[in-house]
Amino acid sequence: MQVHSPLAQSTPLILDNLPDFDLTSDGCPRRTKMQIDLLLLAIEALDLGGSEAMLTAAKELELQSLIKGRVGLWLLRSTNPLRRYNQRRPLTLTEAKAMVLVACHVARRLTVLIRQLLLGYQQLSEKQLSLEHHFRLSDYLSRFRTHFRSRMNPRRAGVIAYSTDEKLDELALRLLNQLLFCTGAYGAQRLWNSLFDGEIS
Repeated sequence: MQVHSPLAQSTPLILDNLPDFDLTSDGCPRRTKMQIDLLLLAIEALDLGGSEAMLTAAKELELQSLIKGRVGLWLLRSTNPLRRYNQRRPLTLTEAKAMVLVACHVARRLTVLIRQLLLGYQQLSEKQLSLEHHFRLSDYLSRFRTHFRSRMNPRRAGVIAYSTDEKLDELALRLLNQLLFCTGAYGAQRLWNSLFDGEIS
């Protein structure tokens, strides 16, 4: 008689849309864990209800077995080594897939806003105006800086690298471009693959 493991039965089929990679026993690479959490941080800066939107997305995508409520999402995100309260446990490939799918699902709903902010940034750059001239963009950047500084460990070298407003604004804008990148066709697959560039031999 064939025996099916509980894990195989409970793994949501939507995860099959993202390819598997050969990883070490330590789970996802450090950069992958950091990048996923930062993308979710950018979503929270874009949308005041970002955290709730992520939980709603997890429910809609039937990923509750992996993202188990608010605490479960926080535990997964806290595998980011830059966090103040870092969880010293690996982030599995399956958990990472779930978070990426949630990020892309929420980002698609924010596509219009993301495009508006990036267009605003482009127009400000062309006119050589400061970012404060665009209220929505300035608001996003301010919230991102606040979120980053309150949640990341200031003693980590990776955090010290973003010690100025200018550096954090650059990071926030880069993440905004990545979020737009994952709103298009096959966006989740493209984002997923980019998270492992240079990490997989």
